[in-house]
Amino acid sequence: MTSRRVVVTQRFFDAETVAYLEDNGCEVSLAELPAGQADGGLGRDELLRMLEGAAGWIVGHARVTRELLAALPRLQVVSRRGVGHDRVDLVAARELGKVVCIAAGGNDASVADHAIALMLAVGHRFRETQARMAEGDFSILMGRDLCEKTVGIVGLGRIGRSLARRLSGFDCRILAAVRGPLPDGIPPGVEPVDLDTLARESDYISIHAPLTDETRFMFDAGRIARMKPTAFLINTARGGLVDDAALLAALKAGAIAGAGLDVYLSESDPAYADVTAELVGLPNVIATPHAAASTHEGLARTNMVAARSVVAVLDGKDPARECLVADGRRDRARG
Repeated sequence: MTSRRVVVTQRFFDAETVAYLEDNGCEVSLAELPAGQADGGLGRDELLRMLEGAAGWIVGHARVTRELLAALPRLQVVSRRGVGHDRVDLVAARELGKVVCIAAGGNDASVADHAIALMLAVGHRFRETQARMAEGDFSILMGRDLCEKTVGIVGLGRIGRSLARRLSGFDCRILAAVRGPLPDGIPPGVEPVDLDTLARESDYISIHAPLTDETRFMFDAGRIARMKPTAFLINTARGGLVDDAALLAALKAGAIAGAGLDVYLSESDPAYADVTAELVGLPNVIATPHAAASTHEGLARTNMVAARSVVAVLDGKDPARECLVADGRRDRARG
């Protein structure tokens, strides 16, 4: 097998990016996944069969475990078509001499747009209104504006900054829960606050933080209880940042007005499947299936960013700094 075989286990991989890989000497193998299935549903044996002899792997939501990496000695680089890396064992990757990359910057615009869409949809009660109209009830439900409201952004990474710029067009007061000074690239007037102040004062809260041991359940029952009863919680970041059971209880009790959700705790913990089903069924929840980055333009961008990282590593070079999250080549060389 070629030493530059690249396996793509994500769906919606565009022809232009395939051509880029091939033009750079790669043999591209696209996984054939059933409609509606992501690579997160692939088992260990199936992944090993697909990845046999591969030097590069462009991955979506599959769990990249130590066992899997150890069984793939020819694999040099794992490149995520996305920006999270909580499903990748970075310690194992470093120890085994692998490189792990993310597609930094590829989906910023798509996810920020999606967050705005969720705010508008849940605030204007689109779901409830259309459901009534489908039953012949054309009465008007009163919604809530986004314009001139206070919006709290949790995390000012690339997506959070993109969202802040969009919100400035709605004349919003923008609060931001960040560590340290405010980063560059945000509109003037963004106010840094602590997380409890943000929860207490915001009309809309949009979460854009990574999932770590420290951030897990950052919106638990206590913090959700600090929110206004007229407030909306938006999560397009990671399931696990919000205690979905606590959110469900708050929504059912009318303690907050609604939620816009693209990610769910049940994605990583099947025990929460019933909670997710209840959340999705509530009239004051707008739900999407972890699809915020899944636009034609967003996927084309992230495909190419992921592919460029693969080519760089196979060429013996460094990927873009913002894309590199683990580099076992250096650790192995020092050893």
